[in-house]
Amino acid sequence: MPSMPHDLAAFLVEAKRRTYAGLDDDATVAAPLLAGSKQLEHRAPPYAYRDIYFGMGFFVGQETVSRDDRVIWSMSYSGGVRVEIMDRDTFLAIYRFLRQALLAISSDEPYRGPRRFEQAGMVYRNEVDGGLDRFHGVETIARHDEAPLYELRYSGDLLR
Repeated sequence: MPSMPHDLAAFLVEAKRRTYAGLDDDATVAAPLLAGSKQLEHRAPPYAYRDIYFGMGFFVGQETVSRDDRVIWSMSYSGGVRVEIMDRDTFLAIYRFLRQALLAISSDEPYRGPRRFEQAGMVYRNEVDGGLDRFHGVETIARHDEAPLYELRYSGDLLR
């Protein structure tokens, strides 16, 4: 099994804050590798981070980290807002709140957001099992004591 790079978690935190969480789609590259996708990138040699996803209301994607041009870590994810949410303002408010939660990422669990984040009547929860070398989790957003408005499932690991 490959050894865990000591600075991988810190790089992931930086990369995620400098792409979707911090910049939304303003971090999108002009010519994505896959037609119809959004592609966000961050580089800090020897590492390079790439997040490619499709969709918006419901979306699927994959994040990769390369070290010296070799992919060493990856996470896939899928999720989105409940299908019955059609109101654009509600939709945008959920994703604005999500980005705020994702900015609170920590190097202890650098997958998505913190275990819990609360702001303006919304609650973000992230239940994760495992470590950076192999993990899976579920994140949800809800108003207090209500059914989730949004849910995402993710998993990933160190490649070998």
